[in-house]
Parts: sequence; C-alpha cells; structure tokens
Amino acid sequence: MAALLSPRNALTIARIVRVNHAGEFGAIRIYSAQIAVARRLYPDCVPMLCEMLGDEIEHCSLFRSAMPARKSRPCRVMRFWSLGGWLLGFLTALMGRRGIWACTAAVEAAVHRHLDDQLHFLSGKDDALHAVILSIREEELAHLHHAEAQLANEDMLVKALRAVISLCTNVLIWLSTWGDSVRMAATLRHAKTT
Repeated sequence: MAALLSPRNALTIARIVRVNHAGEFGAIRIYSAQIAVARRLYPDCVPMLCEMLGDEIEHCSLFRSAMPARKSRPCRVMRFWSLGGWLLGFLTALMGRRGIWACTAAVEAAVHRHLDDQLHFLSGKDDALHAVILSIREEELAHLHHAEAQLANEDMLVKALRAVISLCTNVLIWLSTWGDSVRMAATLRHAKTT
C-alpha cells in the first residue's frame, strides 16, 4: 500500500474493500440458493454454479483478509446483502435456467463496471489491492461471459430482469460505499475523455 495516502483516499480504499467483501458474500448467497433449487430442477446447471460459488468464496476470503491493513470492516448492511442475495438466487432459479443466467449476467456486468472503476482509482495508491482486484476481475468476467452465452436470444422478460437486478446491485454498491462508487466512475469517465 502506498505510504502517503490522503485521508479521503484511505477512506475510499477502506470502502472499496468493504463493498467488495459484501458483494462477494452476496454472490455466495445467490449461488447457494440457485444451487439448492437447481439440484432438483436443473441439475445440468449445478457444476458451473458450483464452480462460480467456489470462486466467490475465494474472493470473499481475499477481501476479508485485506480489511485489517486498510482499517476496513464488514459492511453495516450485510444483512441486506445476505437476505437479498439468497432471495434473488432463489427466485431467479425458480424462473428457470434463463432466470439463473440472467441474474448472473446482470450482477456480473454491474460488478465488472465497478471493478474497472476501482482499478483505475487504485492505480498508484494501493498496488496490493489493485493486484487482488485485477486477478478477481478475470474470473468475474468469465462468469459474465458464460452467463451471456446461455442467454443467446434475450427476450423482453430477460432484459427487464437484468435491468432490475443491475439497478438493485448498483444501489447496494452505492449504499455500501456512501457514494464513492459514483465518484470513482466519474473520475474514470473524465480520465477517458482527456
């Protein structure tokens, strides 16, 4: 971690670790609920869901380990991430295979955008956390690509489901970072135009 961080940047980094930990925990809950339903109704989906769940468990552990050095702690709204993730996974699994993959695609697309913003922000500020997020980003992107491949022909219901899930994911990210996620996205947009 960089030795001289402004208090604002140190707080933003602590919030990045917090929201990523919460997000990974939410993803664990989503995949766990989807697996519970898929074991009975869509056993062909279970191996990939289990692989994704394993990735999310590892990611959650990495972010939990990164907390102490950055004076971060678990998110105050973890109950929302937990309950919301489980309900989202359960309900989308009841909607069928397309529901499962629409959920994965929506969540992973939102996460991918935020990880890109975080990587831009962390560059030169926290090289260790930057490296962790960069390694995780590739696995999250693989989850997104797999889900999108399962949704070759998106109908209006799948598009609407993805939009609602993406909006909810972005709201939880905003709440968990107290708006820092919006500031990072604006900084990245500004950097791309200059």
